[in-house]
Amino acid sequence: MKTLALLFVAALIWAAGLLAFATRVEQSTPAREPAVADGIVALTGAGSNERIAAGMRLLEAGKGDRMLVSGVNREVSRADIRQLSRAAQLLYDCCVDLGFEAADTFGNAQETAGWVKARRYDSLIVVTADFHMPRAMLELGSALPGVTLQAYPVATPTLDARRWWRSAGGTRLMVMEYSKYLAILGREMVLRLGPKDNEAAKPAAQVG
Repeated sequence: MKTLALLFVAALIWAAGLLAFATRVEQSTPAREPAVADGIVALTGAGSNERIAAGMRLLEAGKGDRMLVSGVNREVSRADIRQLSRAAQLLYDCCVDLGFEAADTFGNAQETAGWVKARRYDSLIVVTADFHMPRAMLELGSALPGVTLQAYPVATPTLDARRWWRSAGGTRLMVMEYSKYLAILGREMVLRLGPKDNEAAKPAAQVG
């Protein structure tokens, strides 16, 4: 009985967290106008057209000096991305970089970190889908310590964030994303409990 009670309580906590997560997603769009940053990164995935187009609008508005499109399919050409972004040729040619290495959100974070380091940027606007933003910000925050990150979530056309539970697809998407978010959150909590970099770098005490 005690085990069942604990499982029931855990399930209630998980469900309450899911509802809070879904509310956060629902209320994240329309996105607030971001402050000017050094760069902009658009993460590809479901609804990539909207993400890339939104990032391009920010670049055109002068919200960043350059934009990285992270996680581009290797079969997609630079011309294809320009067409998706509906970008002006001159601005696209000068100020848009494509990243082809990332295959998931962790890869997006690593690819973006390399780009940010090479450009010596201190601030970044992150453009991705509304449901993906919480996990993306966790991954990017971990990969980019000291870099100021601004979230610019884009509404997902195929997801009714207000009534996500009314469709099997919406429920599956929200539950899967929440579960992935919890996994990354747990990983970060474990890492924070471990030794700090400066402590790990200290030489071990010698036994006399």
